[in-house]
Amino acid sequence: MRVCVFDVNETLLNMRALDPLFEEAFGEPGVREQWFGQMIQSALVATVTGAYRDFGTVGGAALDMTAARRSLTLPTNVRREILETMRHLPPHPEVRDALTNLRAAGFRLATLTNSTLGVVAAQLESSGLTPFFERVLSADTVSRLKPAAEPYHMAARELHVPIGEIRLIAAHAWDVAGALRAGAAAAFVSRPGVVLDPLAPTPDIVGADLMVVAARIIDLEGRA
Repeated sequence: MRVCVFDVNETLLNMRALDPLFEEAFGEPGVREQWFGQMIQSALVATVTGAYRDFGTVGGAALDMTAARRSLTLPTNVRREILETMRHLPPHPEVRDALTNLRAAGFRLATLTNSTLGVVAAQLESSGLTPFFERVLSADTVSRLKPAAEPYHMAARELHVPIGEIRLIAAHAWDVAGALRAGAAAAFVSRPGVVLDPLAPTPDIVGADLMVVAARIIDLEGRA
């Protein structure tokens, strides 16, 4: 039975809670997705080129780039509010029940996020999810962001299992690809608007939300 290791932003927590702030700052809520896409792109560039920056710093820079594309300079208080609200995102509606079911089936649960430990600790505390997880892990501790292999291997070491006993659960194709290529198993939460990368390995579990994914994990591994 594998250890279930969860990405946090969008997998567990609903980033749509930021949309009103982006609508107020930019005039349209959809800019939030553009900002997060820039954040991931910037994180990937930093990781590939070996110029590490923590995920919060990357997020702030991506926000500035998003504003600059619109010839805007965000007021300091607006910029601060957007980044601070990342610490207080609500969970997706099905998340608590899905985690409860996995725990009841005997699975070990942990998180692995690109956010710093301080940010993810605040996120899990605010969302009420802290008690579900035996460990809260951050790629920041190895100064390499997912989907680089180092964070997944660090998670396996910290959880005292071989990398093949980790199952990374995420709503991001790049995260799933990174886990699979590092030697872990993976499950993809195909939330609206997200799809798998056809050039990457395909995980053996895909579901429309975390409840579906949890049920498939239990069905596949819970009787092993």
